[in-house]
Amino acid sequence: MPIELTMDDYKGAESTLCAGCGHNSITTQIIKASFELGIQPHLVAKISGIGCSSRAPAFFLNKAHGFNGAHGRMPPVATGAALANSHLRIIGISGDGDTASIGMNHFIHTLRRNTDMVYIIEDNGVYSLTKGQFSATADIGSTLHNGDVNEWMPIDCCGLAIEMNCGCVGRSFSGDAKQLCALLKIAFRHKGVSVIVVISPCVTFNNHDGSTKSYKRVKNVIRPLHDINFIDAACLADTAKIAGDKICEIDLNDGSMIQLKNLEYDYNYDPTDRHKVLSAMNRARGENLILTGLLHYNKNRQSLREQCHLVDKPLATLSADRARPSKKALEEIIAMFA
Repeated sequence: MPIELTMDDYKGAESTLCAGCGHNSITTQIIKASFELGIQPHLVAKISGIGCSSRAPAFFLNKAHGFNGAHGRMPPVATGAALANSHLRIIGISGDGDTASIGMNHFIHTLRRNTDMVYIIEDNGVYSLTKGQFSATADIGSTLHNGDVNEWMPIDCCGLAIEMNCGCVGRSFSGDAKQLCALLKIAFRHKGVSVIVVISPCVTFNNHDGSTKSYKRVKNVIRPLHDINFIDAACLADTAKIAGDKICEIDLNDGSMIQLKNLEYDYNYDPTDRHKVLSAMNRARGENLILTGLLHYNKNRQSLREQCHLVDKPLATLSADRARPSKKALEEIIAMFA
């Protein structure tokens, strides 16, 4: 439903990140997507951990709730917030270090539980706050600005999310504003956890010729799978569906629609078939290419809220007599274990 707010109402403090940082571009698209969807800022909770990426929530939706947690612990805080108040829209901001290293266990369990949240990973391949050491997503053969070469296998957060049957997985590039904005809109409308990984070059420590996550290199190796068109449910009645066998249409839980116009037909790509998606990603990896777009979508998984059979009223607002089991109920529970 349209609300009387301007784009400025979705902004935050002025960014303190390096000029040209890809994270700032991601922030811009979060603001744009939130504004165009008419999301009410006071019904949003922004959760982050530690790292350059985790400073980003300060730069958007200044009227939203926010919590900056410990390194790698964004997911459990977000899960708690989602369970305490299911009316809140949870946006979790993390980085490749915050998620793929110290926070990996929490990331996996968030996928397993299917927490209702948008999980954004801003991936630059290095630990920028501590002068640019390799992170767990750095590619084999990538070099640091001092010449050190990475010899370790990278962790692919998108591939891991798909293996864990995450219902909404996308990958984008901070330099592709149109694609990223569309992916964020899809993520905001998805039920359960949505994982959006954004390759976001670090202009200070990882933007040289030896880096596989520099602006120059990423622009040369990304291969968008499709053009994405997100149609909000409120606009669907006035929008004609595009016909043709090269258009894939996916209905979202709230009635909105995704339209995907295939670009790379030879990848035998189907976003609803996670086995084909993983096959396409493995093929692209072997060709030193990076597939971007909506990688996988499945709206049929039960969310954490549904699995826990939560009442509609937020748990944080329940009175004690509703939240606390009665003496009779406790006796019945105890009797079950007698």
